[in-house]
Amino acid sequence: MKTQLKMKVGGLVLCGGHSKRMGRPKFSLPFGDEVLVQRVCRILSEVVSPIVVVAAADQELPELPGDVSIVRDEYDSLGPLAGIATGLDALRDRVDAAFVTSCDAPLLQSAFVRRLIELLGDHDVAAPTDGQYDHVLLAVYRTVLADHARRLLAGDRKRPLFLLEESKSLRIHVDELRDVDANLHSLRNVNTPEDYDDVLKLAGLN
Repeated sequence: MKTQLKMKVGGLVLCGGHSKRMGRPKFSLPFGDEVLVQRVCRILSEVVSPIVVVAAADQELPELPGDVSIVRDEYDSLGPLAGIATGLDALRDRVDAAFVTSCDAPLLQSAFVRRLIELLGDHDVAAPTDGQYDHVLLAVYRTVLADHARRLLAGDRKRPLFLLEESKSLRIHVDELRDVDANLHSLRNVNTPEDYDDVLKLAGLN
């Protein structure tokens, strides 16, 4: 069996959402001298490689580093589980697992990513939880789960939580992650203009 040190881990960034509550595409929101998707890819690249960005068929993405691949979501408007399935499938011949995140987590910290990867062990998924809410879009998934994700979609079970519930999963209480991210800023995402203002202030950009 592979040891943890030898496990190859990539990154998967989901950016095909409709951004309805934000009112404009989240992936292209400015954040300092970057936009959100560029920032998230840069942070992930400090820990994992390769990185795949899953985008909708008609999305025009900003320039990304040459080692970041863009794949188009083969499903139309089926939500994040579809993006996870597409991304895990694109990575499965190259890595054992992938850290999955949405493009709207600009305060993600590399130490947080590293800790979740270290905790995966022999599980299929490692995800933070606060006891009531599982952070399924800030978690580590083994790439072999791509087929299971597709079966769930075929059965009209579109929530990523179903994949977590039907896999060998490790739920890590968020308080156990405070030593690498004291204020749990990695868990902050940007769904509304108010959220965007908040993370800009936390980063000292507003």
